Amino acid sequence: MAVAVRGSRGGGGGGGGGFCLGGFSLRSFFSFRIFVSAMFSLLFIATLSVVLTNPSTPDRNSGLPTTGNAYVHRTFLALNSDPLKTRLDLIYKQASDHITLVNAYAAYARKLKLEISRQLAMFNDLAQNFTDLQIKPPSRASLFESDGPVDEEVLKQFEKEVKDKVKTARLMIAEAKENYDNQLKIQKLQDTIFAVNELLIKAKKNGAFASYIAAKSIPKSLHCLAMRLVEERVSHPENYTDDEEPKLEFEDLSLYHYAIFSDNVIAVSVVVRSVVKNAQEPWKHVFHVVTDRMNLEAMKVWFKMRPVEGGAHLEMKAVEDFTFLNASYVPVLRQLESAKLQRFYFENQAENATKEAHNKKVRSSRYSSMLDHLRFYLPEMYPKLPKILFLDDDVVVQKDLTRLWKIDLDGKVNGAVETCFGSFHRYAQYLNFSHPRIMEKFNPKACAWAYGMNIFDLDSWRHEKCTEQYHHWQNLNADDTLWRSGTLPPGLITFYSTTKSLDKSWHVLGLGYNPSISMDEINNAAVIHYNGHMKPWLDIALNQYKNLWTKYVDNDMEFVQMCNFGL
Repeated sequence: MAVAVRGSRGGGGGGGGGFCLGGFSLRSFFSFRIFVSAMFSLLFIATLSVVLTNPSTPDRNSGLPTTGNAYVHRTFLALNSDPLKTRLDLIYKQASDHITLVNAYAAYARKLKLEISRQLAMFNDLAQNFTDLQIKPPSRASLFESDGPVDEEVLKQFEKEVKDKVKTARLMIAEAKENYDNQLKIQKLQDTIFAVNELLIKAKKNGAFASYIAAKSIPKSLHCLAMRLVEERVSHPENYTDDEEPKLEFEDLSLYHYAIFSDNVIAVSVVVRSVVKNAQEPWKHVFHVVTDRMNLEAMKVWFKMRPVEGGAHLEMKAVEDFTFLNASYVPVLRQLESAKLQRFYFENQAENATKEAHNKKVRSSRYSSMLDHLRFYLPEMYPKLPKILFLDDDVVVQKDLTRLWKIDLDGKVNGAVETCFGSFHRYAQYLNFSHPRIMEKFNPKACAWAYGMNIFDLDSWRHEKCTEQYHHWQNLNADDTLWRSGTLPPGLITFYSTTKSLDKSWHVLGLGYNPSISMDEINNAAVIHYNGHMKPWLDIALNQYKNLWTKYVDNDMEFVQMCNFGL
């Protein structure tokens, strides 16, 4: 029994020991939970102390605080105390965002200097207006400095003012955005350039057309002069009998012969007077003037009333006097008389009136008359002459030209001044090199030369058969596919390998279109050429060059004074 009792104690002791160990574990578990709970409680209290700590009053004038403790503090209080504070905070944040945006655009305006005097001032004023809203006494006292509930009426007024400023800011930004958006700026600039270019092209076309009309229309003074001369011829026929026999000087090989083809009386007189006045031996100069039948009598009356000075000789003829110049022989006449070309000239005038001015050369009476193409028939018109100097009617001679007859042309036909420089005035600008015939025969980079003053070796011309070459190419160009118009392109073709380049001082061009020619270059030139639309007898002439022409006008001629040339 005793053993049993001890055993029971032992067992009881053992059981008691186990109970103590189990009790110790339970107490440790509860102690750990209490410790963790205490730590979380302390952390929560610390967080609340940070959150609920009153922040220092912000400087309202420097901007709207939307971050940091003040923002968190207001948000926390609004959520837990007054719903109007949430509304105030949202309004406040919206205003702050727009202040930032406005200030950003203002800074960009300063950087780009775009309309800085207007847009920059507007952005700065708007940013200041936003800031001023919060420092107004009612708003500051009721909304930002009071710890009590928000006054709803004041909040509504504040909200209304903020929304008005936001609306203004958005309108300003929308208006100014395209000024700051590079892609929009580029697109707008491209559109502007395109529109201006279209206007420029239109203005150029209108200007060219107006210039063409002014240049090709017969001036009132010139028409008056022709009418006065014809009236004189009709009133006094006994004074203007035609010479039956041509003078021997007209075929004298020892004299200097000139060819002038024109229907402009006063222009021809200026050319002749300028040659004679600058010639050392004027009596050795012979002028072969050809005009049309309409102006022939006026020309004869002029030179009958005002004979050529210095003993020089003058032959006057009409195109019709050269009977070989008919449609069966001359391709240009044949083409002009064709039914197709007549329809082009006369039936399509309304449509063609809107085309570029340079295309109108084809329809001009000057370019469609035979006068302009006579230069290709010089050997046949003057079969006994070995050389002849061709002069346009819009040139002025400033020096003695007899040295031209002494120049060795090296067997070439045409002595002319070349006009090319760089890539300009090359054959490619006058001929259609997309046509296989042109591409095959000619070099597009070949240098062009000028008509207006050309010394022609008529013997070499006959030997090279240049007129036949001209006919060949003119026939091929019946449909205007080889060149567009004028006489220079067929001249470049006809005398392609038979032209001798002369010194540029012999012939200075451009006085009818280029206002920037050097006066030294002009004064040193033997011949100056008013090529272009601004002819010296027109009102549109370049004033700086006009006196070089007018000093050779015969102002003592009574009809010049009567017709008021305005020289």
